[in-house]
Amino acid sequence: MEQNKACLTNTCSFAGIKPIMMDLPYPPIQVRRENPAYANLLGMDYCGPVSELSAITQYINNENRISHERCPMAKTLLGIAVAEMMHLQKLGELICLLGGKVDFVARPYNGRPRMWTPEYLTIPEHAGKMLQADIEAEEDAIKQYHMHIKMIDDDCVNAVLRRIIQDEEYHVMLLQALVRAG
Repeated sequence: MEQNKACLTNTCSFAGIKPIMMDLPYPPIQVRRENPAYANLLGMDYCGPVSELSAITQYINNENRISHERCPMAKTLLGIAVAEMMHLQKLGELICLLGGKVDFVARPYNGRPRMWTPEYLTIPEHAGKMLQADIEAEEDAIKQYHMHIKMIDDDCVNAVLRRIIQDEEYHVMLLQALVRAG
């Protein structure tokens, strides 16, 4: 028996979405020498509780849940997620150059290795709270990057981290504007 029910459709088009980031070049992806301890620090930025992988996943989840109601906001979140993917890729290259592993296991300097988990995410139900959680995650990432810059004595690595921070600060500004716009 055939049913004549209409399908629901999300009319928000994501064609042509580009990364939302500062219009500045990235420094070359290079390191002064292999250093597994530095690779482990960057592994926290790659896939730890405060990480690019967590940010990407949280932004995509939020974008999926609001796209049918708030298309412009969803497009902004997706553009930020694409920028975070670029950060993840750059960190992965640095980790490999430093002699580390890119396997979604964070190896903290004061704890046991732990594989990335969605438990790291904050997934509120309402758009305003989603944006606030995203702002907090960006601010935490900025703090963590600054801390890692102080711990890493490699100007090549730190130049990339400083450039990533510029994008994260830009994301905070955009997210705050979305909160103000309601």
